[in-house]
Amino acid sequence: MVVKKKAPKVEAVALDGAKLESLRASLSVDGDSGSRQLAQTLKDCLASTDPVQQIQLVSKAGFMLEHLEGQNESAPGALLLACLNTLGDIYITLQAKNPLKRAIASALSNVPHWLQEKAVCSLSACLSSSLSSLGSEHYSHLTDCITSCLDAFPIGERCIHHLLTEVLQFFKKAVNEYLELNRSLVGRHVAQAQLMQSCLAVVKASMLVVQRSQDVISAAFLETAMTSALQEAFSGLLQCYTHILTDEEFIQSVQSTAGMAVVLLIRSVMGNGDDTADTVASLLQFLEQEGSSAPQWLRKSCAGLYVSSRPAAVALYLSHGALAMLNWKGRALGSQAEKLLLLIPDVILSLDTRVKESSTAMVVARVLTLWSSAAVDCLQADCPPPFLHLSLHGSSPLPSRLLHHIYTHWEHPLDGVRHQTRTLFRNLLLLHQHCSDHADPTSDPYVTELVQSLLALEWHVKGKYGALACLTDHLGAEYLLKLDATLPSRLLGLMGDQTLAPYASELLERLFVSHKTQLCGRLGDGHGWMDDWHRTWVMPLLEVLCTARLDQTTYILDYFLPKLLRCSPASLGHMVQALQEMPSCLDGSTGSRGALGALMTCLRAARSQGVLKPADEQLWGGLVPLQLLRQALVHKHDQVRMDALGLVCESHRSTETLSAEEVELICHFLPSNLNSQSPGVRQQTVSLLKKLLCRMKDSTQSLQRRLTQERDQQQRERDQFVLNTYKEFLCWFCERLFQVLQPGASFSSCLVTLQLLGLVADHFSFSMDSEGFALGECVTVPHAQAVLYCLASNFLEVKQLACTLLQKLPPATVGLQEPERLQSVLQAALNLSTSTKPFDSVTAAHLLNLLLHQEGLQQALLHCAQEQRITLQLPAQIQPQASEATVLEKNTLAVILFLMACLKAEVAQAEMSLLHAAASYPLYGRAHCITAALQQLSTGSLQLLAEWRDVVMDLIALCYRMSDVVSPVVQSSSPEGLIPMDTDSETSAGLQKILQEIQPRDTNDFFTSARELDATSEEQKPTPQTNSTGPGGEAYRVTAQMVLVCCWRSMKEVSMLLGELCQSMPLHTPTHKGLITEEQMEGVGQYFREQLLQSRHRGAFELAYVGFVRLTDTLCRSGSATLQQLPAQWLKEVLEEVKCSDPSSKLCATRRSAGIPFYIQALLSSEPKSSSCSLLKMTMRELTALAMPSHDGATEHSTVPQVHALNILRALYRDTRLGENIMPFVSEGMKAAVLGFTSPVWAVRNSSTLLFSTLITRIFGVKRGKDEHSKKNRMTGREFFTRFPALYPFLLSQLEEAASSVDSDSGQVKLHPSLFLLLLVLGRLYPSPMDGSSTPLGLAPFMPFIISCARSAVYRTREMAARALVPFVLVTQVPSTIQTLLESLPVEPGPGTQQNHVHGTLLQVLFLLRSYLTDTHRPQTPKGDQDSDIIGALRPRLWLATRRNPCLVTRATMLDLLTAMCTSLCAPAEDSQVKTLREKTLAILLDSELVAPRGLEEVRLSGPGATQYLQSLARLATVVAMKSAGVWGTQEADGMQKDLLQRLLQCPHYEVRQLALERLLERFETDQEKIQCSDLQSVPFDVNVTTLTHLALHEPHPACLAKVLQVLSVLPLSSLLPWQDGSMSLNDEEALEHLLSVAEKSSHSLEVHCAALSLASRLVVHLVEKKPQEELGGAAEVHVALWGAMVIQCCSEERPVEVKLTAADVLVKATPTLLTALTLPLGIKHTLALWQNLFTLLQDEDLDVRDRAADFICYVPKHLLTTGVVTGPVSPPVALEMGVGLLCQLFQVWGQVAVGIITLTEWLLGDDEAELGSEETPDLDEEFLFEKGDLNLWVEPLQWAQLLHTHLCALSTVPSAPAVWPAELARLSTIADANAQSAGRALSALPALPQFSATIEHAKLTVLKERATLAQNVLAALKQMDCS
Repeated sequence: MVVKKKAPKVEAVALDGAKLESLRASLSVDGDSGSRQLAQTLKDCLASTDPVQQIQLVSKAGFMLEHLEGQNESAPGALLLACLNTLGDIYITLQAKNPLKRAIASALSNVPHWLQEKAVCSLSACLSSSLSSLGSEHYSHLTDCITSCLDAFPIGERCIHHLLTEVLQFFKKAVNEYLELNRSLVGRHVAQAQLMQSCLAVVKASMLVVQRSQDVISAAFLETAMTSALQEAFSGLLQCYTHILTDEEFIQSVQSTAGMAVVLLIRSVMGNGDDTADTVASLLQFLEQEGSSAPQWLRKSCAGLYVSSRPAAVALYLSHGALAMLNWKGRALGSQAEKLLLLIPDVILSLDTRVKESSTAMVVARVLTLWSSAAVDCLQADCPPPFLHLSLHGSSPLPSRLLHHIYTHWEHPLDGVRHQTRTLFRNLLLLHQHCSDHADPTSDPYVTELVQSLLALEWHVKGKYGALACLTDHLGAEYLLKLDATLPSRLLGLMGDQTLAPYASELLERLFVSHKTQLCGRLGDGHGWMDDWHRTWVMPLLEVLCTARLDQTTYILDYFLPKLLRCSPASLGHMVQALQEMPSCLDGSTGSRGALGALMTCLRAARSQGVLKPADEQLWGGLVPLQLLRQALVHKHDQVRMDALGLVCESHRSTETLSAEEVELICHFLPSNLNSQSPGVRQQTVSLLKKLLCRMKDSTQSLQRRLTQERDQQQRERDQFVLNTYKEFLCWFCERLFQVLQPGASFSSCLVTLQLLGLVADHFSFSMDSEGFALGECVTVPHAQAVLYCLASNFLEVKQLACTLLQKLPPATVGLQEPERLQSVLQAALNLSTSTKPFDSVTAAHLLNLLLHQEGLQQALLHCAQEQRITLQLPAQIQPQASEATVLEKNTLAVILFLMACLKAEVAQAEMSLLHAAASYPLYGRAHCITAALQQLSTGSLQLLAEWRDVVMDLIALCYRMSDVVSPVVQSSSPEGLIPMDTDSETSAGLQKILQEIQPRDTNDFFTSARELDATSEEQKPTPQTNSTGPGGEAYRVTAQMVLVCCWRSMKEVSMLLGELCQSMPLHTPTHKGLITEEQMEGVGQYFREQLLQSRHRGAFELAYVGFVRLTDTLCRSGSATLQQLPAQWLKEVLEEVKCSDPSSKLCATRRSAGIPFYIQALLSSEPKSSSCSLLKMTMRELTALAMPSHDGATEHSTVPQVHALNILRALYRDTRLGENIMPFVSEGMKAAVLGFTSPVWAVRNSSTLLFSTLITRIFGVKRGKDEHSKKNRMTGREFFTRFPALYPFLLSQLEEAASSVDSDSGQVKLHPSLFLLLLVLGRLYPSPMDGSSTPLGLAPFMPFIISCARSAVYRTREMAARALVPFVLVTQVPSTIQTLLESLPVEPGPGTQQNHVHGTLLQVLFLLRSYLTDTHRPQTPKGDQDSDIIGALRPRLWLATRRNPCLVTRATMLDLLTAMCTSLCAPAEDSQVKTLREKTLAILLDSELVAPRGLEEVRLSGPGATQYLQSLARLATVVAMKSAGVWGTQEADGMQKDLLQRLLQCPHYEVRQLALERLLERFETDQEKIQCSDLQSVPFDVNVTTLTHLALHEPHPACLAKVLQVLSVLPLSSLLPWQDGSMSLNDEEALEHLLSVAEKSSHSLEVHCAALSLASRLVVHLVEKKPQEELGGAAEVHVALWGAMVIQCCSEERPVEVKLTAADVLVKATPTLLTALTLPLGIKHTLALWQNLFTLLQDEDLDVRDRAADFICYVPKHLLTTGVVTGPVSPPVALEMGVGLLCQLFQVWGQVAVGIITLTEWLLGDDEAELGSEETPDLDEEFLFEKGDLNLWVEPLQWAQLLHTHLCALSTVPSAPAVWPAELARLSTIADANAQSAGRALSALPALPQFSATIEHAKLTVLKERATLAQNVLAALKQMDCS
């Protein structure tokens, strides 16, 4: 989108009266004719008030000046000089960006040569006068004026040169005053921020002046007369800049600019030679050299920069200045300049570990990049310095340090740092290239080693991608592909991760573009290169698109595919051809998009990129068949549908007209895709259809323009036809959408529909105007009313969209202009505003906002006030023809006055009885409506200021009263349990007693009863058994929930209302008449303080926080100095209160300090992010000091502040708005959290835990994925300790202390409190392969302490230590570390063996080994020696796995280690070491208690670790049994394997059986495809099926039984039948009976139930296939009927999702055999019952259930699918429609049309008669605060009824079908009539506008009535047919 540049504002010149008269007088003196004309023109200019005219007159004056005759060259007349002075005065007066200023500059530049000197003198005099006379408030204007003089204005530049000393003195004066002013603005952040910008402008202007005046400065220093003044100015400026650089209160942009200014001034004084470089170098090192060539005055001016205590960042800014201000390019460097260039990175890198602020890290990165660019420039010179050449070679120390800096920062949280780091890497490569002797970079060992090390890094390291991209540019893609041919597929596999996709796609682009360039260069520019390129890049892409999960391919479309097509547009044809030749993926259960989805993805990307043009390529029906596009638009997978829709909607050209095919495809897509549960799909649908509507709008405008210009009649007719097509489509589109908004419509349908209608209104408008499409004609009154009733939805988004849309519909259709309608809607809104149901108040607010635009609202309000006996006086009546703004303001005022009058009365009642208020008129609804009404106003342009001022004052007072009523509840220690709900216990006294008793305290258990209060008397105690009656006689019940909701929501609304008032109402000051005063604002602030610091209810203080944030933002941005300082003052006060821990303090020490953290967050968030963040720094210093344990031990005086500090710190670290500004304080926070664990006080330890968790997230990022130890949330130790250097010594010392306490040799259990935390942190660090062997922040010192934790007596500590050790060991060091650990174990049992030590060490070896064996980046070269060393160290210690070791826990761990060693070592078969180890391991297994028990004790092995030991044995046994027999090298392996499995399955320990069955199931599922694809009738390896069938009959443990049944479910049925039970055999019916019995009895175990039902279903299908219906025996029929009933039971709405998924799977697989069979094997009744439940599942709320049920379409026999019907997986709505159509088709095939009509009519009527109750039905839920609607929020009953009605009408007209029985017709007619009458009666009994007052009841009754009406229509038609 092209954004128009903002035009500068033209303002007329405005001079004060005296100045104006003076100029006019000077222009009135006598002169020659030319001067007089010029003077008159200027006088006209001064007299004019039109800025454009002034510009014209100035331009005219410039023309006159240019053509002045030269006769007065010697002495210009006084009038001419006055003209020049006038132009100068005007120029100085104007603002910098005023075009008039540019016109004057142009005029003065045009003066003749002889007059230029006088023009310079005149302008100089004007500027000099201003510089000396104007005050500090004009400094910014004068600075801009000086800058504009140097902006392409030669006269102005000469003027500056003329006044150089004076200008520099002005800058010195301005900066000095700014420095003084800055000290006085402490706490006024906005004013400080403005001052910083002014200061920055002055420093920049001074630099500009010095840069543009170099010649003048050089000449001046040669003249003694001028030197002293200029020297004084320079000296003063240097002192100012030194002060800025050393004052940390200044923002970095000012300091950085000051650093450049210092170097520039030094260069200006000393020239550009080596002396300057030497002086700058001494400043960098803060070493004042004795023999320096710098003048004494210069060194003295910079004295503050030579002090060693200066801030560390000064060197950084000076380095930046040296690089930016000194000349490095195109000149030979002197020795000092060369030293300076090499010194700069050394200085900056020494700062690296001291940098805390992320913004400083950004400056460091930028300066290093600037340095590398300067170094590249120097090396590109003709003769680069030799020492520099040597120092910048890749293998030299400096580049190595820079490379380590890159590795540390390439994953920095700031994008800018990462980007600069990448640029630095590229420049380092260029530096090395210039310094290297290798012409071919691929033969350079440094570069090749760098590539190898980068490729060896893991792919979660984001910095790797940018570095490889740079190397691709440097080396070419072919070299990288030669090193790793799997790069394309590997990178495509990473595209599924949103965090990595942008990086991977960029690297892929670099690679394939480079590869194409190289191939073209080698094979020519023809098409010879394409085959290789397609093989490398396109084929892997198509494979991923077809087979990967959809969520993994989303980002390929976003990031990768468009780039690929732009690189090679011709590849599209290859893609389309390859995809159409692929077999389509019919089974949608795999989760992939298949070939069809991949095709849509490619075509969509091609079209949106302009690669594919439908008109040229004949897309619709040519390149791709239309039927294929239709299929994709209703595909089961969301993304396939979205890609197909994108293909239709997106276009490279916005004015491309819609073809008839596109319109038809949209009509095909829309009906079935409005009701999507996925927010992402909804957003994409709306976004794509918006693009379509934009295209229609743009092409419409283009066609209409063309119609007015086109001469060709045929073309005109074609264009008109397209426009007519557009109108027809839009009318259909709107009609279809309005039809969706019917009772019972789902939230998702309403949301999408309203969004789309809103888009239509925005792009085309619903007006009745005949010029456009006149879409207003499409909107009927029912349509508009349907939108109006959407305001009653429980979903806020729907309300908002409906409210917005209603204002765009034709007013006549909405009907609010009719007084009666307006009155009824207003009354409904007022009633809803006092509802006890919270969402009703939101509905009321939206209704009132809608009415605010109606002129008749005031009369309706007066009528309501009269009815309710409320005194309402409206100060301003609406006059006819009033403007919209006036109507809105007066109506809003009237509504607020009415609501305030009501609210005052209700608050007065609540003050007497809060409980009655909670039950009858909760206060929050009215307050919410007031806030919502205020938000509609434009408060800056109000007319009735006096009235609004009174309203604001009354509202604030009313808010305080409301708060006083409800705050005792929310400030109670236990607000949630204030009035428990047990209605049978004793009742309480009145409200006053409650308010006395609920003062905050730790325990609040005085209430043990609920109560029903009598509205007539508070002192009276009503009997609990009877309902009380209020003043109107109505009964009500008070519950704890009602009271609490009333109170906290009232507090919420008070907060929101006060926040709205403070933020939106203009401030009343002496100079500006506003609506809210400073005193009121301060009072509101004190109110918020009290609420946030004393409220206990989270809802109350969280919303008070929102209001308070709005207030603090307003305070900081107000013009009042008093208000600006309030946040800082309040912050200091609350920190003092937190510190003092006074017993009288009302601060809440529980509930995570309640609102205190919120209060401090709000105060800190008011500080501008661009400021120095002094408040944040002060707060963090105070809090971290408080959070540390006190030296005198934990006392009550220190504990409470410590808890508060920890809780506040947690909130601040979590606050995303503080962003990177909080990172410098992470180290201190981590110390506080770790040390807090050592506290004896539970509250401190609890708060420390929460803080620690927050810090882990803040440091390592939000956990992405379920893997707790994923490397996505880890970082290298170097990066971690570089960012948080203070944690290195702290963690090391803490770990040393903790490790010293874990030695269990003493026999005592010692658990150091902080050990877990330390191991958790350290476990998230890992060494980078890029780290050198010696690094100051290396992880090596931590390893001995972690290893020593193996001796801990605590099992969990040993396990965590093992896990933490893994990342500390480099991949290359793992084998040697494992060997060392193993050698520390005893080689034989002895009395001194410490089992804890043995176990801990074995765990560390096991974890290291597992990580090593699964590490894809471990050395790939054969390391047989290392493996041999490990085996050599392991073999003497094999006794640990045998009976010689008495400890079962260590035996189990040793067995796990042996299992890992034997199965994962990739050793050749002849490797004797591995072979021997496997033999010994097998011998241990065969001699174990599991295989060869020695006595009953070993058979029933028990004791500590027994289960773990047996599971380890079982894991080893399953590996042996399922691996190839040759691996274990025994002759009798086959029989042994079978025997092992049998022993496992018959083991008495269920854990062993369960583990064996799980392994079997995993293996079978892996091999299932092989079983299905081949004709194998046996299992993939030898397992005794009889054992499994026996277990299925007798297994007692539910988990094992479920696994057995799951295993049997994946085996071929032929291998199971006949069912064996030992020596007995069961026939199919008996097996089915048993499985059904198991399923029936296993309701307690979902897993068993689902597995038994699945297996039983396979048997049922098998029975039906084996025997036709007539041959099914009686028992079989009973069993099949029982199975059918069980499946039906599993489909009901309340069943768990797992059960419904199983039922869907069963029905889908039974489709060809049972549901669509031609012979009705189950009979018509059972078959229809199954069909009905399939349709129920297709309308289930769970998306997975619907998707699984929709797969039945893929199983329908081909002969039943008519030509042209979509085949393949379809979305559930389409499957539902196709399913009903298919069933109607089957009725005809079965000859059961009459039965079908009766059945479908019964389904149409539904079983909702029970929902019709008496007229009391609407009141049933009155006592419930939150209504419970239907369980299923997705199903749309009316859509289902209309679908049935459509198919019933078609079925009833089938020719030659038998007539429906009259008796059945009569029965159904009776039911339909009864339903219609009952629904009608119930609807008429509902209150007025029931759509708002009884929404759920009205929707249910409307649906019921509509269904009955549809049934009546069908039945009437049938009767008529019978009669005829």
